[in-house]
Amino acid sequence: MSFPLLTVTAAVPAVGAILTAAVPAARRTAAKWLALLVSLATLVLAAVVFARFEPGGDRYQLTESHSWIKDFGVRYELGVDGIGVALIALTALLIPFVILAGWHDADPLETKSSRWRPTQGFFALILMVEAMVILSFEATDVFLFYILFEAMLIPMYFLIGGFGDRAHAGSDENAAAQRSYAAVKFLLYNLVGGLIMLAAVIGLYVVAGNFSLTEIAEARANGSLEMATSTERWLFLGFFFAFAVKAPLWPLHTWLPNAMGEATAPVAVLITAVVDKVGTFAMLRFCLGLFPEASKWATPAIVVLALISIVYGALVAVGQRDIKRLVAYASISHFGFIILGIFAMTTQGQSGATLYMVNHGISTAALMLVAGFLISRRGSRLIADYGGVQKVAPVLAGTFLIGGLATLSLPGLAPFVSEFLVLVGTYARYPVAGVIATTGIVLAALYTLVLYQRTMTGPVKEEVRTLPDLRPRELAVVVPLIAVLIFLGVFPKPLTDVVNPAVQYTMSDVQQKDPAPAVPIENLEAAK
Repeated sequence: MSFPLLTVTAAVPAVGAILTAAVPAARRTAAKWLALLVSLATLVLAAVVFARFEPGGDRYQLTESHSWIKDFGVRYELGVDGIGVALIALTALLIPFVILAGWHDADPLETKSSRWRPTQGFFALILMVEAMVILSFEATDVFLFYILFEAMLIPMYFLIGGFGDRAHAGSDENAAAQRSYAAVKFLLYNLVGGLIMLAAVIGLYVVAGNFSLTEIAEARANGSLEMATSTERWLFLGFFFAFAVKAPLWPLHTWLPNAMGEATAPVAVLITAVVDKVGTFAMLRFCLGLFPEASKWATPAIVVLALISIVYGALVAVGQRDIKRLVAYASISHFGFIILGIFAMTTQGQSGATLYMVNHGISTAALMLVAGFLISRRGSRLIADYGGVQKVAPVLAGTFLIGGLATLSLPGLAPFVSEFLVLVGTYARYPVAGVIATTGIVLAALYTLVLYQRTMTGPVKEEVRTLPDLRPRELAVVVPLIAVLIFLGVFPKPLTDVVNPAVQYTMSDVQQKDPAPAVPIENLEAAK
């Protein structure tokens, strides 16, 4: 039997979570270092997965398959394609920075709420989320994926509700109430989506007789499995609804600003840069892979919803007074771009969407974590409470600017490549949608630059005059993320080489080809 690399990659953070939680209460620092070392070990394993993946090989590689619940045809079945490999790498890359950035976020406070901040539990929950997310990117059994899709809500609920942001105005009781509201809203929205998906999963089993993604795809390809049009569409809607909540897509997005606003900055990164990517990833793997005809049928409506997400998220971000909620609404706009690229049904669009998942994760992590460092110093999330920070903390201001420029997809930084591909791929099939989506770029420049101007430039406010600049631990978080943004901005080939073959498989699933160019190449050559 070959070495179960995929299982081990997910098992290391899961076991690490248990060990971290078991560290004695008085050994908080030991628990932190243990969690960090486990996350670095997971990063090494993810790098091995990335290195062993062959872009020109089989669609699903490093596969594992074992019987699990035999009577219901449920198997422990794993495999990765290029899209899954890229997102596993993103997850494993971000978690060490999340842990470093949140190094003191769960330290006990001298308040009544201190008992709700066990340091060991905070880092154990982060590792448990990492394990579930990685395994969800590997799962090729629909039922196994569903269990992971739902189970990751539990640690996230406690991270939001039990370890909320300390930068609150008002009483400690009011802050706890806001955290509780955000956590419950997050849980209810995602549970409703999950329950609807469960009905669709059961329906899929009734129709197909098993949960194996590969077996169902083969049966559909050779004609041994046929779905009635209405059945396929209902099953598609059940899956898509759950993924649209997780993504989040307008109008199912309202839980995200509350969750990111009330969570600590590292947990906010965990939500939008890691967990939410499961939703968009699943649209590619399950919606398009299992229900190709229904995906094409629903495309016009989904494109409209994605455009609304792009424009609405950006417009609301412009008017925000809270730094973290601004980043949350910006993320809603960015997820609109990702979903638009997926359902443009073009090679460029889907490649751009996959790259966008990775690049958005890195850029949002850089911006949100620097914002978190700023907020922890001043004790306020309100934009109006800042001004002139660049004069007292120039390194913090500079890294904040780079994170913001990445968010608005400045050429030379990683998100530009992915956003450009999404727009080109969308315009090729839906020109009007491509034009409307470009307004998101203009609005992104507006909310990002206005945020920087109001917080970092101008007269130095008295309250920020003594703010310290970034410390070595904080630089260790931010500098590598910025380096990755620049590297992938000028040389995205390591990712595109892995992603593009997987996109070709997805395009084959939905039996779509790229639209012919408006001006044939032969005519261009003749014009020369």
